[in-house]
Amino acid sequence: MLPRRKNPVEAPPESCPLSTCLEVIGGAWTPNIIWFLSERARRFTELKSDIPGISAKMLTTRLKQLEQRGVVIREVMPTSPPSVEYRLSELGAELKPAIAAIVQVGHKLKQRAGSPE
Repeated sequence: MLPRRKNPVEAPPESCPLSTCLEVIGGAWTPNIIWFLSERARRFTELKSDIPGISAKMLTTRLKQLEQRGVVIREVMPTSPPSVEYRLSELGAELKPAIAAIVQVGHKLKQRAGSPE
């Protein structure tokens, strides 16, 4: 049996920027929402149809969280009946390259899983 190492890897400091970013984009469905809002503003029903498998309750919860964190802007349109559009804020737009990088790695992982080794 191997002896246990005495010098464990230090945990990142509490104010680690990586942890802060992952708190925002780490929730279930959150990257998907940011991805679809990265192209243009969308209404709730558009997002719901863009993301198969997400429930209305979960989408509502994630949109509220993203709005509270300053990533998404919720805008009530002056129509009859009123409609609501969601779009990325400046902060949300800064997350687009990170989400795009995750998508690229996801494509590579899918290719790797499909190819015999």
